[in-house]
Amino acid sequence: MKLVTIILNKTECLDELLETFRDNNLPGATIIDSKGMIQELNDSNDVRIVGSLRGLFTPEHNENKTILMVARDEDIKVISRILNEATGGLSKPDTGIMFTLPIDYLEGMAH
Repeated sequence: MKLVTIILNKTECLDELLETFRDNNLPGATIIDSKGMIQELNDSNDVRIVGSLRGLFTPEHNENKTILMVARDEDIKVISRILNEATGGLSKPDTGIMFTLPIDYLEGMAH
């Protein structure tokens, strides 16, 4: 089992992504409103830091979504394919990231 973590910057894809997960029998995602470091610095009053970073990053959004899912190892490639199709590809800038972590213990969920 894996914990799949997706930081979705392209939040306009969220509904399509979740519906496609459901349609592929991948239910049970938890969605958390989140904000990246650059977004937070952009919102803060520290103009000196923001000004030096603004040229490197131009986020078109004010927040992102963090999606957490428990998934079987064999479902990771399916999740990645669905995510890349919904977003147009994670290789594109300011789209998002996905990573997994092993789950050593799980309680409260049918395996």
